[in-house]
Amino acid sequence: MSERIVVDPITRIEGHLRIEAQMEGNRIARAYSSGTMVRGIELILKGRDPRDAWAFAQRICGVCTLVHGIASVRAVENALNYPVPPNAQLIRNLMIGAQYIHDHVMHFYHLHALDWVDVVSALSADPAATSTLAQSISNYAKSSPGYFSDMQKKLKRFVEGGQLGIFANAYWGHPAYKLPPEANLMAVSHYLEALAWQRDAAKLHTIFGGKNPHPNFVVGGVPSPIDLDSDSAINAKKLAQVQELINQMKDFVDQVYVPDTLAIAGFYKDWASRGEGLGNFLTFGDFPENGMDDPSSFLIPPGAILNRDLGTIHEVDMNAQDQIQEFVAHSYYDYSGGKEAGLHPYDGETNLNYTGPKPPYEQLDVEQSYSWMKSPRWKGHAMEVGPLARVLMLYASGHEQTKELVGMTLKTLDVPVDALFSTLGRTAARTLETKIVADNMQTWYDNLVSNIRSGDTRTFNETLWEPSSWPSTAQGVGYMEAPRGALAHYIVIKDQKIDNYQAVVPSTWNAGPRDPSGQPGAYEAALEDNHEMYDPAQPIEILRTIHSFDPCIACAVHVTDPDGEELVKVKIT
Repeated sequence: MSERIVVDPITRIEGHLRIEAQMEGNRIARAYSSGTMVRGIELILKGRDPRDAWAFAQRICGVCTLVHGIASVRAVENALNYPVPPNAQLIRNLMIGAQYIHDHVMHFYHLHALDWVDVVSALSADPAATSTLAQSISNYAKSSPGYFSDMQKKLKRFVEGGQLGIFANAYWGHPAYKLPPEANLMAVSHYLEALAWQRDAAKLHTIFGGKNPHPNFVVGGVPSPIDLDSDSAINAKKLAQVQELINQMKDFVDQVYVPDTLAIAGFYKDWASRGEGLGNFLTFGDFPENGMDDPSSFLIPPGAILNRDLGTIHEVDMNAQDQIQEFVAHSYYDYSGGKEAGLHPYDGETNLNYTGPKPPYEQLDVEQSYSWMKSPRWKGHAMEVGPLARVLMLYASGHEQTKELVGMTLKTLDVPVDALFSTLGRTAARTLETKIVADNMQTWYDNLVSNIRSGDTRTFNETLWEPSSWPSTAQGVGYMEAPRGALAHYIVIKDQKIDNYQAVVPSTWNAGPRDPSGQPGAYEAALEDNHEMYDPAQPIEILRTIHSFDPCIACAVHVTDPDGEELVKVKIT
């Protein structure tokens, strides 16, 4: 029997993910993605007031600090036909945009860069040569020989003190690392720089949402009253702080993140031909100009692309029963209609009474159930969601800035347009969309300030706040583009309480197991796309492609011991 490589857990992600790769020689023939924990928020929400749902749903994840809150309030607003004021839309755009920029920068430097950057090699770099390299690609102020010398000394103290911490347990010296020492020192220095930068980037959420993580929201708008003369509202001082934060974020993206991505990618152009997999891409759309009822005003358009065909964008209907369905054929769940059935989220079930084979400790039984994730499908197709899907959708839609950025990237790296469909393309797309969002932050801010100057300070709609005005039965979907991809929360309301709640999250689309017809999920298909392993004992190739998706596996409420026996139960009352 051919060898199966097991990587469990995949590190530098949120949550618990297991990858198994069936090898044929040194090539990955089949791959299997297993989420090793269960999310039970949907059950906790049943019977509660829909207006409180966001506070619970937001706790699905501790990294995506606001996206589930946004999707949840939008679901209730959609179900009750509840419009929100323009200022609230702009503030939400600013908060989502800040999440993108913060999340993508942190992912690149602290979760993904170390798959390409050899920290130990940086110890032998020449700080003066590193300075020359840095100044050749950017005008970032912190690029002097003294700066890089100080950073190198700091790194040496980590090593000599035996406290590698964040740099421990990696494959330093692996032949797959190709950067010269000076490029490694530049990237590691910016890794450390980004740790300090992210503290300021998170402040925008505290200004508009009161705190971070998990900023506050409210159905019908945002909990951020505007009063330029009040110390307890959004005033001139706080608006000035927002402007300063936007400038800081944009400067770091333009002067550090984008140049670093292009510089590092230039040494790994062989990764422009591996790691795509599905060729199918899905977006729900986000960043509305005129509200969620007008998708034509979205910065990121909704749609589906099949088989790499950028000339055809298929319309996505979030409510159509035959479009979005979730399957559990290879999941540790049961459906009342059988494991082969596909359910639209309005009719979705979170049935934890699964009685089939329990998670094997040595090796997944891939013929049976092998993941706590479901398998979402669009019109029966497995789809990839996330930055690559969004950049392709913008590109296919004729978005001028995206076309210019993609053209610049392909020209700089001297790679064909097909390079977009790869592990390298996925990583580059995340960087490019960060710049697109960072540039649009200024527009949203300017529009907000313009509204305030014209006398419009409304941030909340009280029209439908009293449940006595609600219909006896209502259902709706709240969707958005989270940093990791298309996110939707579906809610069914009966007699003013939540009757059913289902969250279809980006990592379910990407990390889910095979469906009843045997179609792999995006992770599985990407690993089966032209991956050869140099050393199975150091599977850096698996990490590179999986990390390019930025996995974020939903938080757990279920723990088992090595024998598969339950250690903790959460009782839902």
